[in-house]
Amino acid sequence: MTDPTSGPTPGAAESGEQPKRTSIVRVVSASMIGTTVEWYDFFLYGSAAALVFNKLFFPDYDPLVGVMLAFATYAIGFVARPLGGLVFGHFGDKLGRKKLLVLSLLLMGVATFLMGLLPTYATIGIAAPLLLIFLRLVQGFAVGGEWGGAVLIVSEHGDAKRRGFWASWPQAGVPAGNLLATAVLAILAAVQSDAAFEAWGWRIPFLLSGVLVGIGLWIRLAVEESPVFVEAVKKAGDNPAPEKAPILTVLRYNWRQVLIAMGARFGENASYYVITAFVLTYLTTHLELPKSLGLNAVLIGSAVHFAVIPFWGWLSDVVGRRAVYLFGAIGMGVWAFVFFALLDTASPLGTIVAVTVGLVLHGAMYSPQAAFFSELFGTKVRYSGASIGYQLASIAAGGLAPLIATALLSSTGASLAISLYVAATCAITIVAVYLAKETRGRSLVDEDGADDAGEARPADTGATIER
Repeated sequence: MTDPTSGPTPGAAESGEQPKRTSIVRVVSASMIGTTVEWYDFFLYGSAAALVFNKLFFPDYDPLVGVMLAFATYAIGFVARPLGGLVFGHFGDKLGRKKLLVLSLLLMGVATFLMGLLPTYATIGIAAPLLLIFLRLVQGFAVGGEWGGAVLIVSEHGDAKRRGFWASWPQAGVPAGNLLATAVLAILAAVQSDAAFEAWGWRIPFLLSGVLVGIGLWIRLAVEESPVFVEAVKKAGDNPAPEKAPILTVLRYNWRQVLIAMGARFGENASYYVITAFVLTYLTTHLELPKSLGLNAVLIGSAVHFAVIPFWGWLSDVVGRRAVYLFGAIGMGVWAFVFFALLDTASPLGTIVAVTVGLVLHGAMYSPQAAFFSELFGTKVRYSGASIGYQLASIAAGGLAPLIATALLSSTGASLAISLYVAATCAITIVAVYLAKETRGRSLVDEDGADDAGEARPADTGATIER
């Protein structure tokens, strides 16, 4: 007798047979819990870099320079993300989505837990920031493989009509992780003195990661492999052919789609890290306001962000991925100027509105991104293609955003240059999404259960650029 919660049979998700609701909910839950834990770890570092790492690991520098150095180590994690996307994408396309999702979560959790045990510069000197950099590289490598697997395993379980909605839930794990990290830091800031927080309190959120990872692994191990991937493997077994590395196929036949994905990421990624990470530096260092103001604003904004992401995903199923994405990119380009104007009022309400509206507009880009990127590539290269496009942009966009914003603030002493920078990244996104073909409703497999790109038409793998 078939277990109704064991997931759809291979090919059912895309052949017209609706998957069991309990199955897709379980897959979404497992994907989202892992994403939440991984991004809790990743964002925790960003918040700590803005608040205490400059003092603990770079104490011999001017405060703003120390923040820049802390953000430089923050950016190093983004440098490792494409490598993680490449390695995890390769093996995810070869071995399956599930195994790599478990490994990425384990790597991230261990690295974050060890950060909580690191001695500081005052204890071991230059070795302290070097160890911090190494663990940050491990974090980046792990999260580089996490995103692709998390969104693909949901996209490939779900049906085409509701793919935008279901695939948006792993995306909601990002604000959930940020919400969790910011909440822990906000609680500690409220109950501890600044001296206690800098002495030992900052370690608590990092050590808590060990508990969260254990929960995430327990849930994620219960997930079935993607039925689309299983079907593709079965077909490949029935029709053996020389295997090519997925990355080679992507670079040869799918470079246009990779460029589209990278361009679509620019405004989304840069704006997010300015709103959630750099805002803490701007408020505490430039405006000399208490760190609790920024933490509370990000906390409230992240809660709203979490709530609106599924809505934007649903809307992308109704009106299309491009329309929702473009609305978010255009809105963010304009809001970049309003954002700092509100922060400069030094008003708690103004700060909350600035962050919250910014994250709502960001959600309009980030939510449909999961389904959009999944639909750009064929099954045999989907993990590699989506991960590479997603993670390559993260270096220049998200990884450098807080560093560039801090440098612009240091050199100009005002926020206008930062607003222009964010608006420019949004312009890149607008062009990329405008040039892309609408992917809503695209089947991820054909009637035979094979990759709809077709082995006979490798140059036409995935969606194309609109002429």
